[in-house]
Amino acid sequence: MYRLSDDLAMVQTVDFFTPIVDDPYLYGEIAATNSLSDVFAMGGRPVTAMNIVGMPADVLSLEIIHEILRGGADKVKEANCALAGGHSIKNPEPIYGLSVTGLVNPHRMITNAGAEAGDVLVLTKPLGTGILTTGIKRGLAEGAIVIEAVSLMSRLNTPGQKMAEEGLVKCATDVTGFGLLGHLISLCRSSGTRAVIHSHEIPAISPEIIRLIEEEDCVPGGTKQNLKTAEADTEFGVQVSPTMKYLLADAQTSGGLLCCVPEANLARVMEILDGAETLSKAIVGHITPAGEAGDKLVSVV
Repeated sequence: MYRLSDDLAMVQTVDFFTPIVDDPYLYGEIAATNSLSDVFAMGGRPVTAMNIVGMPADVLSLEIIHEILRGGADKVKEANCALAGGHSIKNPEPIYGLSVTGLVNPHRMITNAGAEAGDVLVLTKPLGTGILTTGIKRGLAEGAIVIEAVSLMSRLNTPGQKMAEEGLVKCATDVTGFGLLGHLISLCRSSGTRAVIHSHEIPAISPEIIRLIEEEDCVPGGTKQNLKTAEADTEFGVQVSPTMKYLLADAQTSGGLLCCVPEANLARVMEILDGAETLSKAIVGHITPAGEAGDKLVSVV
């Protein structure tokens, strides 16, 4: 964040990754959506984006590279943002993403340090993309669930901007590589609060995610590490299954927003999410006051 004036600040972010799906156009869409997400998570409006491209030009055709960039450009356009150029290099493995600049009112911006006791936790996308994309790579997932996952990962988190502009939400985070638990722990630590998660309210992309965990042991290494790290700050109820623990720690690609919503603003936030038509919504817990020294930051019941 960089303040330009009393009521205007600039948001800058950068993100890129290697392909997680085979279709080059869809890969471009997902990578661009993921890159734009941090601006929306801070309540900002993206205004310009620049391509970050590394490609093995001796392996991938120009047509394939063009499709990747076309997918990204279409998402930038959907976000009402201007694609202003970029930089490309030769690279042994494909990488693609965006550097994005946005604008936000610093008095209305969303941070991950403003949670207050009594806030309701609202999640805007179901969990499981890390587990599912691992299943795709192993040939264990196909068909409708893959289509649904790609659709989820390419949905823009635009409601973050509207919620900030209306002053409805002061604290939120997008759920990405550290999983829901990792990002929530960071949010609680920064806010000086604790959180309670209701495991029975946690949405998964599909029941197929549960099968991939329980029957195929299809849990990526990043998710296992996330859980190991989160356990130091998380108290799990005896009824919380190992499967649910993995889902809560699953490293998401282009995940949804986890919003801390004051009770008085909840109805309007739900209305905005309904109006977006591209995001789901689930009330998954609430924020509580800070505990005693040594208390866990997050309780999963």
